[in-house]
Amino acid sequence: MLLMTLMMAGLAAQEHDERYVPETDPLVLLKLEEWQDLKFGLLMHWGPYSQWGIVESWSICAEDVGWCRRKNPDYTEYKKQYEALKLSFNPVGFNPEKWAAAARDAGMKYVIFTTKHHDGFSMFDTKLTDYRITDPECPFIVNPRANVTKEIFTAFREQGFWTGAYFSKPDWHSEYYWWPNFATPDRNVNYNIKNYPERWEKFVQFTHDQIMELVGGDYGKVDILWLDGGWVQKMSEEQELRYLTAPGNRFVRTQSQDIRMDELVEKVRAVQPGMIVVDRAVHGKNQNYLTPENRVPEKALPYPWESCIISGGGWAWVPDPKFMPARAAVQLLVDIVVKGGNLLLNIGPAPDGTWPDGAYTLLAEMGRWMKINGEAIYGTRAMAPYKDGKVCINSKGDDTWYLFYMADEGEAMPASMTMNGLTLPAGAKVTMLGSDTRCAWKNGENSFTVFTVPRLRKDPPSDYVWVMKIVK
Repeated sequence: MLLMTLMMAGLAAQEHDERYVPETDPLVLLKLEEWQDLKFGLLMHWGPYSQWGIVESWSICAEDVGWCRRKNPDYTEYKKQYEALKLSFNPVGFNPEKWAAAARDAGMKYVIFTTKHHDGFSMFDTKLTDYRITDPECPFIVNPRANVTKEIFTAFREQGFWTGAYFSKPDWHSEYYWWPNFATPDRNVNYNIKNYPERWEKFVQFTHDQIMELVGGDYGKVDILWLDGGWVQKMSEEQELRYLTAPGNRFVRTQSQDIRMDELVEKVRAVQPGMIVVDRAVHGKNQNYLTPENRVPEKALPYPWESCIISGGGWAWVPDPKFMPARAAVQLLVDIVVKGGNLLLNIGPAPDGTWPDGAYTLLAEMGRWMKINGEAIYGTRAMAPYKDGKVCINSKGDDTWYLFYMADEGEAMPASMTMNGLTLPAGAKVTMLGSDTRCAWKNGENSFTVFTVPRLRKDPPSDYVWVMKIVK
């Protein structure tokens, strides 16, 4: 049911070009291998919009789609009120150490934080705009931790996390992207770049300079640059003539919005060698891994990828958010990992700088499962046939396989688990994670069956998914 829900949710998400161009930089390739070992990360959408409990940024976009609609029919007045949220944003409960500890205990290994979303509000101490959390007009400026991006990165690094900067390529606050001289009919730059190349060049330089503040300034080592807003991309003249659409969306006219990604990537890697760059939904060499949004691919994918998934409420905080059950979350993680992907689970902090209680409850439950079964998650790789009903399989190195059984609600551990499409070599040793007790097994015709131990069936070492370790 959860996976079907996610697939349906994915229909409303941004379309992704799922072709892949392999990286050639040896340092990046090494880092990508290490990233694929991490498997489980945290994404956080947070900004002044959280005060209203609305979708991040999109309500100031004039497209006639569900996530852009607003109650106030006066767009000009609404946008003015939205941008004035800076004047009341004061998250006095901000405590990134508490977040980092909960994420660590859940088994997460990296964090991606929204340093700037499409609305252009910078959650870091940029020197290039006053539309930022450290502006004197923002009440949080008096807090010694006002530069929240720096504080988050520091707190998570102290817990051993990789850090990643989500950064929106479009900036709907910048006069060099949405020029007040024209209306703003959709998400795109609102003037003809060919007619005003000097204005576009100012936007390109602004974008490069803000990113260099993040990766070359006071924010320490940044492992991942996670760029959103895939419509901001270089296009050929032929591509400019076509129209892009998302399911349920009206057609949106496009033009080449070239921010010189090759040049930008070269600059960031000059100061942060080996940095992973994710130019989301843009086919090419600057999309080091792909990011299916709110959905899980049906099959294993032959390149690095992560599913970014909402854990509760929306991407941003909403009042009284309902979080997915722990069983669904654990089985989601397993389903992604056995297909070779990573899970990037989103939590939206509240306007006061706290997490909802439900987020802590969910992460604690996932952590209990990971403490028993984490070795079957970290450092593993996909192997065919991946899934066979409720049974899944993956591998670690040349000698170890892990067999997963995804239990239904209230289901007792079965007496046996069968994987079709594989057989075990003579002498293979099988145990259940959480126990040293050996389990019997036998091969069939292009299949193998593992027999569970009655004592473990009565008192399983973990909930939700049971894992057998097979050492060949």
